[in-house]
Amino acid sequence: MDLPRRGGRGAHSAGRVKCGTRVIRGTHHSMSISDIRQEYQSAELVEEDAAADPFGQFDRWFSDVLRAELPLPNAMTLATADTDGRPSARVVLLKGVDANGFVFYTNYESRKARELALNPFASLVFLWTPMERQVRIEGAVEKVSAEESDEYFDSRPLGSRLGAWASPQSRPLPSRLALASKVAAIMLRYGTAPPRPPHWGGYRVRPDAIEFWQGRPDRLHDRLRYLKQGNTWKIERLAP
Repeated sequence: MDLPRRGGRGAHSAGRVKCGTRVIRGTHHSMSISDIRQEYQSAELVEEDAAADPFGQFDRWFSDVLRAELPLPNAMTLATADTDGRPSARVVLLKGVDANGFVFYTNYESRKARELALNPFASLVFLWTPMERQVRIEGAVEKVSAEESDEYFDSRPLGSRLGAWASPQSRPLPSRLALASKVAAIMLRYGTAPPRPPHWGGYRVRPDAIEFWQGRPDRLHDRLRYLKQGNTWKIERLAP
């Protein structure tokens, strides 16, 4: 599946959350966190209508998201853990999906990469709130081939390619100016055709379990989980 490229704007809220209290105070309102609720009633997910394999089902839902023109439809939470079981999570962008798995790209020296080197398993979560849907993916993780990483790297905007060289991801920086200076130095070195850095490339999550969650009224949500069994997938319904 080819995934879209989208720009985006960060949002700034005038409100604030004071940790350890129940009250959120903003410019226009004050409310209790425990009172934040939403009713789910836009769709259902039943076994008879589900695709035979999870990649087919994901393709259906992702196509729905694209038609709805939701912002950053390929944003997903990636959770990893170190050898002590201490988890960490961050949002990354899906850049490819097929029957082999879900692909994202990053710095191979980042925290996530260091954790994957020691514990090569991960979980992904897509949340499409306006459609009242989420997808949870679990599986082993492997690096994609150098050829795949090269092809994707060459398709990125120049600024992103320079940034991949300049940023020591997840490491402390003395200042923003220090990062900008490194970008300028890389530009002087490589011009407009920087090669892919050896410390940057893709990962593929090869799932053995994928759950599709559809919000339903009264919190009686639909949850269908696909479990890999050899070369086939078993579908089971989970309690909400």
